[in-house]
Amino acid sequence: MTTLLPAAPAATLPTAPIRLALVEDDARLRALLREYLCRQPELDCVIVAGSVEEFLREIELSLPPHVVLLDIGLPGLTGLDALPDLKKCLPDAEFIVQTVFDDTDRVYQALRLGASGYLLKSSPLPEYKAAVLDVVRGGAPMSRAIARKVLAHFKPVPSLDANALTDRERDVLHCLVEGLGEKQVAARLTMAPSTVHTHVKSIYRKLQVGSRGELLGRAARGEL
Repeated sequence: MTTLLPAAPAATLPTAPIRLALVEDDARLRALLREYLCRQPELDCVIVAGSVEEFLREIELSLPPHVVLLDIGLPGLTGLDALPDLKKCLPDAEFIVQTVFDDTDRVYQALRLGASGYLLKSSPLPEYKAAVLDVVRGGAPMSRAIARKVLAHFKPVPSLDANALTDRERDVLHCLVEGLGEKQVAARLTMAPSTVHTHVKSIYRKLQVGSRGELLGRAARGEL
C-alpha cells in the first residue's frame, strides 16, 4: 500500500491530462505500466524509455512531462546518478523514483537528490496512478514501508556524544556526511580502505546508528 503524505489543500490537478514520462529498463514492467497508466483519462504518456540516455533523446521530441516515473537501477546512467541533472533539465517536473530496494540509504539519497516520491515496484498499479495524481497536487507519495523509514528519521533519539569520536573518526564522519563512499574517503584522507571501514564501524557503534542513511538523517537534523 502507498502512503500519501498530506498535500496542499488548495492545489488542484491541471485541466489538461498530466503529461507522464516512464523510464524503466524492465521491458515487462515497462509494458505493464504503459498499458495501465496510458489508459487513464487523467494521464498522457508522452515518453516511455528504457534508459536515461533514451529519455534524454526523447525529451527533445516531445512536450516536457509534468511527472517522471524514474527507475533507480537503470543500465548505463542510473536513476540516482541522473536525478540532479534531470531536475535541472526539467525544473518544473516532479520525479517519483521506483525500485525494488527499500533500504534506508537509497531512500534518503533519492529524497536528498530531489525526488518527490518513492515507490516500490511491488506496488499495485492503482497506487502508481494515485502517486502520480498526488504528486501533482503537491503531495509526497511513498510506499508504506518507505514512509515508515522516513518517519523514523524524525523520531526522538538519545543525545549522541560526538566527543567520543577520535580526531580521525571525525574526519571520516565529515566525509561521510558530504556523501563520499568509503573508497572516496580513503583517497581524500590518504588511508587504506580497510582502515576507513574500521573507522566507519566504530562511528556507527559510538553514534548508535545502523546505516549510512540514518547517519545522514541525523546530520541533516543537526544531531551530530
